[in-house]
Amino acid sequence: MDPNLIIALFLAVLVGVSLGMLGGGGSILTVPILTYVVGMDPQQAISASLFVVGVTSAVSVFHHARVGRVRWRAGLIFGVAGMAGAFAGGIAGGFIPGTILMVLFAAMMVATATAMIRGRKKVPAGSVHEPTALPVVRIIRDGFLVGIAAGLVGAGGGFLIVPALTLLGGLPVAVAVGTSLLIIAMQSSAGLAAHLFTVELPWPTILAFTAIAVAGSFVGAALAGRISETALRRGFGIFVLVIGAFVLVQEVPQLIPLLTGA
Repeated sequence: MDPNLIIALFLAVLVGVSLGMLGGGGSILTVPILTYVVGMDPQQAISASLFVVGVTSAVSVFHHARVGRVRWRAGLIFGVAGMAGAFAGGIAGGFIPGTILMVLFAAMMVATATAMIRGRKKVPAGSVHEPTALPVVRIIRDGFLVGIAAGLVGAGGGFLIVPALTLLGGLPVAVAVGTSLLIIAMQSSAGLAAHLFTVELPWPTILAFTAIAVAGSFVGAALAGRISETALRRGFGIFVLVIGAFVLVQEVPQLIPLLTGA
């Protein structure tokens, strides 16, 4: 077996742990692993990440649901809007050069990492509560915009969804994490469907990667809530920032001649 593939399958555990524990981060790890370790082209890696993350999220969401960490109504409203956005983003992504997609992906990583490291504004105790009436219009709007980003570059879903659910839906962080997995599964399926019009995927590799990521999600779900959220978020944010910088170093030199026609 190819040594790089063995390394990639080992790293797939981290993808599952991230999704199960944080409700996001799957694509942020999957796309670089499939591109730089497995050797897929960016279009394939982005498409494959939607499958890996979608399936892993779908499995993990039921672990969170069993302990009451999923709000189905808010998740389904956000998810349906996200599916529409992801399909539109996936169609558009099929016609954008891979180098540009990777630079956009890296920019998303840097923005996400910065937000994670900075953290959320502190909220007075008792002020966070689930509203009796959901702000449906705002949820649909934000769901559609997040879906476009996820469908276009295969990343950014979870770490955009969790804060949105916390702010718009008034959900506690642990519940927002569980609910985000439902949304990620929905919008990933729509984004993948759009990408499959223009991309062919190496399914044996993807299925093996997905199976290991799903196993990792069991570990992540079990650890959710047992580790300091602040330390975990900041540590992962620094890790994502480093990977984002690496992707930019790899892709920007190829972007310049593409833009200048040199």
